[in-house]
Order: sequence, then C-alpha cells, then structure tokens
Amino acid sequence: MTTAHSLFRPDLLTKYSANGPRYTSYPTALQFRDDFDRADYLRAAAAPGASTTDLSLYFHIPFCDTVCFYCGCNKVATKNRAHARPYVEQLKREVALQAACFDTRRPVSQLHWGGGTPTFLSHDEMAELMEATRQHFTLLPDAEGEYSIEVDPREASPEAIAHLRKIGFNRLSLGVQDFDPVVQQAINRIQPLEMTASVMQAARDTGFHSIGVDLIYGLPHQTVESFSRTLDTMLALAPDRLSVFAYAHMPQLFKMQRQMDPATLPSPAVRLAILQRVVERLTSAGYVYIGMDHFALPSDELARAQAQRTLHRNFQGYSTRAECDLIGFGASSIGKVGDVYAQNIKDLPGYAMAIGAGQLAIARGVRLTADDRLRRDVITQLMCNLELRFDEFEAAYGIRFTTTFEAELERLRGFEQDGLVSLTGNKLEVQLAGRMLVRNIAMVFDHYLGRQTLERFSRTV
Repeated sequence: MTTAHSLFRPDLLTKYSANGPRYTSYPTALQFRDDFDRADYLRAAAAPGASTTDLSLYFHIPFCDTVCFYCGCNKVATKNRAHARPYVEQLKREVALQAACFDTRRPVSQLHWGGGTPTFLSHDEMAELMEATRQHFTLLPDAEGEYSIEVDPREASPEAIAHLRKIGFNRLSLGVQDFDPVVQQAINRIQPLEMTASVMQAARDTGFHSIGVDLIYGLPHQTVESFSRTLDTMLALAPDRLSVFAYAHMPQLFKMQRQMDPATLPSPAVRLAILQRVVERLTSAGYVYIGMDHFALPSDELARAQAQRTLHRNFQGYSTRAECDLIGFGASSIGKVGDVYAQNIKDLPGYAMAIGAGQLAIARGVRLTADDRLRRDVITQLMCNLELRFDEFEAAYGIRFTTTFEAELERLRGFEQDGLVSLTGNKLEVQLAGRMLVRNIAMVFDHYLGRQTLERFSRTV
C-alpha cells in the first residue's frame, strides 16, 4: 500500500535534490536547433506509418488580463481584448496550413488549449476556433475524445463554462495556486474561494468529464499551516486530479518574478515540510500519486492509464494517450510528429508574419537520432510506468539492454543502495521512495545533461 511515509523520505529528497529536466520531451527544448530543416517536419507528417496513429492538437493562447508574478509561461499581458481578434484569425489560417500536411482522416483523440489564459478570447472567438478545427480535422464524439482547456476562474463565469461545454470541451484544468489571501496578494492573483467553487460546480453541472486543479508550493509567505488550510479547502471541493507544483524562483529568466520579495519565500526546510504535508493530505484522502507533482482519484483516467501502462508524457505533462502525433498551434507552441520536435516562433509579430505569408511558423526543432529515440522511450517508461522491462526494449530496438546501458545501470547502484530503485536481471523498478525522485533517476539516461547548463531547469524537489 502506498503511504505518505513510504513515499516521503526527507533524507533522500535532500540528498538528491538538484536541477533537472521535467522530461516533457527528450531531448529537451535546450537541444532544439535554430537551423532545423522544416522539410524534416513535413516528411514526418507524411510518413507512411503516420496514418495509423491518432492526432493530438495543442493551441497556445498567450493573452492574460493580469500578470501573476510567479509565472514563467510565454504570455502577453493586456486588458485590450481587441488584441485577440487578429490572433484568432492567424490560428485559423495555421489550422488550414497544418491540416494540408497531414492525413486529416486521422482522428483527433486529444485537444488542449493552454496559455496564457484561453478564456481571454470572447465566446464567439472560441466557437470560431473550434469550428475551424472541426472543418479541417476529424474530432471524435464526446465520449471518445479528450478535449481540455485551462481556465482562470477569474475569467470564467458559470455561463462561460456552459459555453465551453457546448462548443466541445469536456475536461477542465483550473489555476488556483493558493487560497491564502496574503499569498494571493504577494503573487498578484486575487482569487476568492467562491470564484473557484463556482467554476467547479458549473463544470459538474454541465457534464465535464474531469476537473483538474493546479496548486503551487514555495510561494511568498507560505507556511506548512497556511498551505494545509489550502489543501483542506481543496479536498472539500474534490477535484478529479491535482497538480501541486514546486515554485521555481528564476528571476534571471522571468522578470516578473522580481516583483516578489525573495525574503518572503519559504526556506528549503519549510518547502520540504510543505511537500510532506501535501503527500500526507492527498494520499490519506485517497488520491493516487501518479508521479512528480501529480495526484489523481483512482477513478480518474490518469490513474487508470498508469495502472494499464498506457500513461505518457508530452508538453502538457502527463497524458493518457501514448502514440499520438502532437501538432502545436500558436506562438511558441511545440509539436511532436514522429521523430521530430518543432517549435513555433515565440514572438507574436514574427508568428503573424509567417502565417500571413502562408508559411508554417516553425522556428526551431530537432530530428531525433536512433539513440535519442531509444533514450526517449526509456525515460518515458520511467516517468510514466515507473519501471523498465529490459526484454521489451531488446525486442523493439534489437539491443542487449544491460550492454547498451552498462554505464547507466552501474550509476544506478547508488540509487539501489538508497532504496530508490530495484535492479534484477531483466527489470528496473522505481520503488516507493524513488517516485518523488523519478526525474533524478531518468537523468541517468540523459545523454545531453553533461553538455548543457543545469541551472536552466527547475529543482527536482
């Protein structure tokens, strides 16, 4: 049985805490090249075997009415809603451009809008974009597709939630971060409990299949006691899944973080104590610890996917569909098609210029080598299924696992001695104490880590 005590080992968390990738891709975005050849993307999109896999679509909506000081996303802060109109038109043109590259009879089993704040768009703009998507791609019936949207409760009335359900969304992700008013003031995100509760109730009333909530620990003025109150309040609201992220204070990269007084950030010891309380509260309330910072009710599709070994990771985090090609739409979005990652131009003027010229907005990317593909599979299996079955890799790649990864397995002996993993003749399994350090375990198989600056990544704990 998974318990907070077996998951949370302060001595090991302290020992192994380091900067490292979240592995929403491998290789990570730091390996993307500016001289990436778009022809590689087109080749992957039209590859003969591609038509056997489903599609996943991601739309990046960068606009925010106000800026949350902790945020490191690619965003544009503005109160002028008119800025959204040309961007929606550009997205619609990009949908047509991308559709011309693919066999659009392939079903879209996943769709996600992120940001920024997707609900910055008007009701009509959201409906137009969904309709354009349906015109060019094959969206599935409601019972078969996972169509999700990130929602800021400050931007979403019950009427807005009903509208989202009407135009085809069936899963909702809410940003909350913390219910404490002092913390909310410090991060510039005033969001009373009533707002969040109203949105969640509206989602239930209109038949959303799953409701997820994001919290963040490590923010200014947080204490174990204050965050415990947030957890208790959230558990009373009973979301289907919870993501409890560790705040990464990187003001050298994200200027808005300089608006927060670093003296008010909880110490490493307090952060660790808060994390311990998170694990205790959520596991005792019946949530399954999926991995890293994700928890889900046993009935939620994330928990079911992990139990069935079909869990996956992509640029939105954990996903229930493993073999989809991901098409990214909008400024800075990233797609994964076959053995290629491709990222769009990050700034809005550059993105608009490319789309206006009738071109894909791809700015950078990488084509995976054979070694990249093997290591991506290894790291994905570790992050999602918490085990490696060597014979599966040997059958798929024609290798002898213990020979190919002899050095990596030797490095893992220290992890084994600390009880984080177990190594048998044909299997590596992440133990309960290792689940919270699965990023560290995966890093052992990362070919590129010695060649890049780890400070670009967040802390693993």
